[in-house]
Amino acid sequence: MPVTEYSVPALEKAFDVLELLADSARPLSQTEVAEATGRTVSQLFRVLATLEGRGWLLRDADSGLYSFSMAAFDLAHRQPALRGLLDASLPPMRALSEKVRQSCNLSVLDAGAVRVIAQVESPADFGYRVRVGAVFAADATATGEVLSGAHNADGLRRPDPLQPGITDVVVAIRAPDGGVRAALTVPYVATSFSGIPLDEVTSAASATARLIVGRLAGSSQPAPR
Repeated sequence: MPVTEYSVPALEKAFDVLELLADSARPLSQTEVAEATGRTVSQLFRVLATLEGRGWLLRDADSGLYSFSMAAFDLAHRQPALRGLLDASLPPMRALSEKVRQSCNLSVLDAGAVRVIAQVESPADFGYRVRVGAVFAADATATGEVLSGAHNADGLRRPDPLQPGITDVVVAIRAPDGGVRAALTVPYVATSFSGIPLDEVTSAASATARLIVGRLAGSSQPAPR
C-alpha cells in the first residue's frame, strides 16, 4: 500500500487488518494476521483489541480466531443518502417481487464496481437471489452497463453471463439531472415457476423504477398493482 508523508502507522495497521479479514474466507488467528500483514503479534495486539472493542472484529471465545464483523455494512447504511434510497426503494421492490413472482435487487456503483445494496426474495417456490453487499465487475454485467451509462435504455434485457438460464432485466433509477443513481435488476428465471412473461416483468420493473424516483422526489404515488 502507498505510504504518504501524512501516514499514521497505527491507523494503517488497523486498515491492513480490516482489509485482510474482510477478504478472508475463514477466521484467522493473531499469528496469521501478523504474518499476513508483515507485522509481529506484539505490534498488532492493541490494534486487534481496539478493533474488537469497537465492534469491527469478532473474536471467538474458544478458538481466539478473529473474523470481520458487520460493522462496516451497518455504518454504510447509516449514511443519509443511502438510507433514503433504501427507504424509497424497498416497499416498491417488495410489491414488484409479489407481482412478477421473481426476486429483485438494487445496486449502485462503488469504486467502479457494482455493489448490491438491497435484495427482495421471490415469493415463488423457486427463485434466484444475490447477496446484499456482493460486488461484481461493472463491465461483466447488464447492471454494470446501466450504472456506468454504457447502455442508456431503460428496461435492458440480457442473458446473465454468470448464471445460465437467467435473463437480467435492468432499469435505471435516475437522478433529477438524468444521471443514473442506482439500478433495479430482476434476475428473471425462466422455469415452470415463471408464470409472468418476460415482457410483463420488464414493464413492471420500469414502472417500479419510476415509482422509486417519485418517492425519492417526495411524491406519493400508489404501489404498482
